[in-house]
Amino acid sequence: MASRQPAVYIMASAERGTLYVGVTGNLKFRVWQHREGLVDGFTKRYSVKRLVWFEFHPDFPSAIAREKQLKKWTRAWKLEMIETANPAWCDLWENVQD
Repeated sequence: MASRQPAVYIMASAERGTLYVGVTGNLKFRVWQHREGLVDGFTKRYSVKRLVWFEFHPDFPSAIAREKQLKKWTRAWKLEMIETANPAWCDLWENVQD
C-alpha cells in the first residue's frame, strides 16, 4: 500500500457501537494512531479503536467527497454498509498491515 493512498474508513468502539468516519492518505498509520489513543478528540474519548470498513480512492477529492457523503448518511445506512462488507464486525486492522 502506498503511503499516500487516499482512503475513507469507519472505526467502531464495538459491534454496532459508536462509529467514526474519517479520511486519510495513510490508512495504516491513521488506524494505528486511533488504536493507540494518540488522536485527541472523539475517537479517544469514546474508545473507538476497531477498523470495521474502508475503501481506497484514486485521489483526495473523491475520498473527501465520499467521506462527506457517508457523514450525512443515517446510522442505519452505515450499519447496513458495514454489515454487508464485514458481517462479523471483524477488526480489519490486519488487512492494512504490510
